[in-house]
Amino acid sequence: MGYDELSRQNISSSPDVELKEESTINKKESAHDNNEIFSKPLTKTVDNQDDKEDSLEWAKEAYARLKAQQDLKSKEQDKQIATTKVEEIKRDDIQEKSQLIESDQFFSNQSSKVVEEPKLGNFDDAFTWSTEVLAAQGRTKDEISLEEIDWLGRLRRGLEKSRQNFVTGLLEKLGDDPLTPEVVDDLETLLLRADAGVTATDQILEALRRRLNEQVVDASEGLRFLKEKLCDLLDKPIKTTGNDLLIPEKGCLNIWLFVGVNGVGKTTTLGKVANLAVRSGYSALIAAADTFRAAAVQQVKIWGDRSGIPVIANASSNADPAAVVFDAIGAAQAKGVDLLLVDTAGRLQTKHNLMEELQKVRRIIEKLAPDARVESLLVLDSSQGQNGLRQAMAFAKSASLTGVVITKLDGTSRGGVALAVASEANLPIRFIGAGEGIRDLRPFKSFEFVEALLAKR
Repeated sequence: MGYDELSRQNISSSPDVELKEESTINKKESAHDNNEIFSKPLTKTVDNQDDKEDSLEWAKEAYARLKAQQDLKSKEQDKQIATTKVEEIKRDDIQEKSQLIESDQFFSNQSSKVVEEPKLGNFDDAFTWSTEVLAAQGRTKDEISLEEIDWLGRLRRGLEKSRQNFVTGLLEKLGDDPLTPEVVDDLETLLLRADAGVTATDQILEALRRRLNEQVVDASEGLRFLKEKLCDLLDKPIKTTGNDLLIPEKGCLNIWLFVGVNGVGKTTTLGKVANLAVRSGYSALIAAADTFRAAAVQQVKIWGDRSGIPVIANASSNADPAAVVFDAIGAAQAKGVDLLLVDTAGRLQTKHNLMEELQKVRRIIEKLAPDARVESLLVLDSSQGQNGLRQAMAFAKSASLTGVVITKLDGTSRGGVALAVASEANLPIRFIGAGEGIRDLRPFKSFEFVEALLAKR
């Protein structure tokens, strides 16, 4: 069973491999075949205490399955490497020991160039929390993938500082007693300090006050209700697009422009999205249209090399960005590429001449590829707080934004800017980055984000 990281779903692998996996895993599962809890997804909230024992056993089953898969894959890789080495030795008729050592060094160097695959860690609190998040979304233990576990662990670790700043105060305010109007007033301060913005804060508190007028709300129910409203806010602009996840459409050219001010991680984000697309089976091409910043083109080429993606660039200084995009569209159409990723120059939202340059690029796209599916993604540094919201509002007017990528959630950010962008700029969040690694960026899912932000442990 493989995993498409862009569409966030499992994909079938070869029948032979699946049969081997099933025969290994079934031995470990047989003891629980008659227990209905293991054949159905858990649908309760992550913090529900009633079924902790069942969810722990469920997590153990999922861990055993993933461990069997990893062990099988490791054995197959070792066997393949050994077979390849033997073939190399036979072909070259190697007899000297020094030649054998050189062969070992060659294979070691080759493997170091491969992007590190996720590995299953220990059966610990982070793993059980990840399985609970996936189970609450309707996943069965047989559907959970190592890539999902790996990402949720990264997201949870990345939001650690945000969680400490927000959740500690939140839990202190909630306490163990039923919610009171005074507690709700205190939550307002916490949300504003978390950069959630006035609009999002007002909507959440208004809903909570309505609930308090209808019934007594204890602390656990208050937290569950808060999570639900946060997800609703984040999902609203996404639902208006008709696409829960941003995925390249097969059979046509998809063009994604990355825009934003300097220093937000725009080029790095493009490189990570490019790698994500390739891992998910899409062909890609990069246009190095940031021709104003020193070394920008070289940086894009490095990212292209890391993922084996061609880069269209103009080596001359201060080249016309629109001309680079012109050449890139021609190359993408000639090669039948699925996804063209365009890196643009960093610019302040107040610089009208630079904003007009973006509009020029859009006109080139409309002329050369009128049928292309175009996305304009604003990259925001989450630590910039309300300034990030102002950027989103300004770019939305000039750059025809269709979505946002939020980066650097592993830093000193408070995470609330995501709520402000969704509620006030009405822009869907498409990707989030929670670390420096090449795998530390994924398609955005509100439920996972909220659970990681408000995790109690």
